[in-house]
Amino acid sequence: MSLTALAKNGAVPDHPLEDLIRSDRIPHIWCPGCGIGTAFAACLSAMKASGIDLQTICMVSGIGCSGRAAGYVKLDSFHTTHGRAIPFATGLKLGNPKLNVVVFSGDGDLFAIGGNHFIHAARRNIDLTVICLNNLNYGMTGGQVAATTPFLARTTTTPAGNPEAPFNLPLLAWAAGATYVARWTILHTRELTECIQKAMKKSGFSFVEVLGPCPVNYGRRNKEKSLQTLKLYQEQTIIRNNADPTDLEVDFSKKVVLGEFVDKERSTCIENYDKTCRLM
Repeated sequence: MSLTALAKNGAVPDHPLEDLIRSDRIPHIWCPGCGIGTAFAACLSAMKASGIDLQTICMVSGIGCSGRAAGYVKLDSFHTTHGRAIPFATGLKLGNPKLNVVVFSGDGDLFAIGGNHFIHAARRNIDLTVICLNNLNYGMTGGQVAATTPFLARTTTTPAGNPEAPFNLPLLAWAAGATYVARWTILHTRELTECIQKAMKKSGFSFVEVLGPCPVNYGRRNKEKSLQTLKLYQEQTIIRNNADPTDLEVDFSKKVVLGEFVDKERSTCIENYDKTCRLM
């Protein structure tokens, strides 16, 4: 029986994430073929599977397509200004250390206007989980070049091809001091969900990069359809846990490395603060 028929009979089954989604705000704004919905679902599934009290979880986002996720989740959530998700999340965590704070935003928001906040939150080892949906461009504002846009890729502001080298995000997170660093694509849903769950339970600054397609802006200008992008995720990726962070560029002309790259212990910002206060 179709969902339409079930609806008429009042027998539509509940969505498995119904208790975490603001269904009154559906349909969402994401374009057909966008990878954000899959990453968002993986995040919510990880929250449920983690065993963490959902009343203690907060989601913070900035501006951009993926930043809209905070508006769809039925938790304490905060849709902040462009590039300021991490300092806002830092304030939440320092104000109430018992909270489990998740930042869910995009590559432009976190690593261009918000790049300064990212590196210092990782350096301080603020106890946050940062999930970055990397679609290789500024998706919401028109498909402009971003700090993650691959070399020679076309965007609205680089119609002849991007002349600049992009950030290697896991390398940046590792160099800044993150205690947990991983990368998956939206095609690797099971691994991504398990990874986010692990990141949420990890003490310190955890970072998960999620590669996802932007078919309307990035894909269209680079003559790459959604299914072609998914094929790249399947055929041009390799899982290599504990890989050298310097070997993690996103270049689909060769293999893109996925997996868990950093998992270490380090005193958090709050632990160091408390230790310093005891010495006074």
